[in-house]
Amino acid sequence: MIVYDVENFPNPLRVRIALAEKNALDAVTFQPVDVMNGEHRREAFLNKNPFAGVPVLELDDGTYIAECTAITEYIDHHFAGPSLTGETAKERAVISMMQRRAETQVLDAIATYFHHATDGLGPALETYQNIDWGQKQHTRALAGLAYFDNILAEQPYVAGEAFTMADITLWCGLVFGGFCNVSIPGDLTHLQAWYERVAKRPSIAA
Repeated sequence: MIVYDVENFPNPLRVRIALAEKNALDAVTFQPVDVMNGEHRREAFLNKNPFAGVPVLELDDGTYIAECTAITEYIDHHFAGPSLTGETAKERAVISMMQRRAETQVLDAIATYFHHATDGLGPALETYQNIDWGQKQHTRALAGLAYFDNILAEQPYVAGEAFTMADITLWCGLVFGGFCNVSIPGDLTHLQAWYERVAKRPSIAA
């Protein structure tokens, strides 16, 4: 298997953490994509993912899987180890719900703020920007952080008692936030405690 990605970009980081949680980092080959020079927008890459995003997982039979949730689902079911996506119908539904909320309310909101209301990846790649929309997403992200602080006041992880892909998504959103100055407000103590605890997991600390 091959993972086409950019090391330390937020969405590729989600997949790398999932692989680490399943002790499967050595089972794949990582192929860097030169996003800063537009490689993701060239025909060779668009044949793998017509939406020009990383990461992309290439299976041994030539199948390409894009979108982090889909890649994580594949990783979780393909490799042995604790489940990241749930085992019962209820677990799967709750994890999927909370993962989606972490994605839309935090990670994607921060990403939109970054690409629209800051210099982002630079003028060569940021060909359209709407500053007002970016600032609105900054506000949305802060509301998302407050929401998850309330969730984590009642339970140890985003979707309940176990670490799942929902935690991975929220973690990567906060890492991205730190990069573009969207930090955890000081009064969100439950979210901060969760962040510090998750930072010590081997899959992340490494």
